[in-house]
Amino acid sequence: MNPDSIIQRLLRSVAKGTGPQAKSADRFTRKTVTLWRALLSQRGEASGAALAREALDAYNALEGPSLEAFFDVLANEFSPDPQEVGRAADAYRREPTQPNLVRLVDVVEPRRQELFRRLNLAAGGTAALVEMRRRIHQQLHARPHWAGIDADLAHLLSSWFNRGFLVLERIDWRTSALILEKLTQYEAVHAIQSWQDLRRRLQADRRCFAFFHPALPDEPIIFIEVALTRGMSGTVHPLLDPDSPVADPSEANCAIFYSITNCQEGLRGISFGNFLIKQVAEDLGREFPRLKTFATLSPIPGFRPWMRKAAKALAETPRGAALAEQLRAIDEPDWSARPELAKALEQPLMRLCAYYLLNAKREGEPQDPVARFHLGNGARMERLNWLADTSEHGMALSAGIMVNYVYKLEDVERNHEIFVNRHEVVSSAKFVVLARECPLADRRSGRA
Repeated sequence: MNPDSIIQRLLRSVAKGTGPQAKSADRFTRKTVTLWRALLSQRGEASGAALAREALDAYNALEGPSLEAFFDVLANEFSPDPQEVGRAADAYRREPTQPNLVRLVDVVEPRRQELFRRLNLAAGGTAALVEMRRRIHQQLHARPHWAGIDADLAHLLSSWFNRGFLVLERIDWRTSALILEKLTQYEAVHAIQSWQDLRRRLQADRRCFAFFHPALPDEPIIFIEVALTRGMSGTVHPLLDPDSPVADPSEANCAIFYSITNCQEGLRGISFGNFLIKQVAEDLGREFPRLKTFATLSPIPGFRPWMRKAAKALAETPRGAALAEQLRAIDEPDWSARPELAKALEQPLMRLCAYYLLNAKREGEPQDPVARFHLGNGARMERLNWLADTSEHGMALSAGIMVNYVYKLEDVERNHEIFVNRHEVVSSAKFVVLARECPLADRRSGRA
């Protein structure tokens, strides 16, 4: 039978009784719900692919209230049946056999997941599902009843985007203009200001690598920018200067990962960075045998926000009251350009920053998101760098301070286990000393 005629027959068969949510939506929402129901009931492979294309086109046409009404239907109508789940759970509790377990797993899985799998039969289905999760995620705080949709998409996408499906590619000036333009668009750490800026980041002493997925060939999933240097960089400005001289990469002994950007918001929470950093480090080590150090030059995005909240606690310590008053100077826009003031603030801020990175916690792990990422990947917190990023963005995030995380490949797994299992921050002794000198350490140690 012609797939188009099957689609029409299915549409006629499910046109009625679309449920209270769909009835309250406009005709575009009802059409999409009808098509998605039809897709779930279809069994033929060829007709299923044709119907998936139809369902995807209908979904892509939704916007505003129509889209929100559709997500409401998806959340309510395609969730597991609580009574059926209860019966299956009771059966397994009474008789914990494999058939009963299989039945329980089957009824617990929302029908949405099968819908998403079938939608993925259509060309562009994977991209549509990634975009769907982005839309869901953006409104999740206001619409918590969509959490089941988000969880189902995250479950499927984490399988479809696992390391086995990702392809590592080097990005250089010969890469297609489409992808180069997207790098400029997605860069989230150090904005690319011009084509000259981008070209400098891709020259001989620089490297850029990205993970791609076969279903999204023109969309980088995540990319990393690397500078090949002599010695571990303590400031980002030379790395970003489009007019800086190009060095001989074969003379470099250090690879500095200075920017890592996740490109797809719909894949938030699915880890790629750990695989990317390790593979890039291994590839660069083979290409340049002189490389001995693999390190980041990373921002500390949570430091300034944390400082504002910690100001009261700082003022209540015997050593911190005067310091709390002194630190108000960093709210002045030009403080870092005033040598005497910058010098006076250097040690207090560096101590406070070390304390923050080592001791400010969220559910047992470092509060700073970049610290959680690198420490979770097995890096060691190595060195703080004063006024390493004096851009407006860098000053607003962390008073210009940046941190080097070192990836020593033979220690990565051990460091990862220490962090994951014991929630311990692996750091150099310099961090511990700086943090102990912070007035806030008095409260932890009970010193008067």
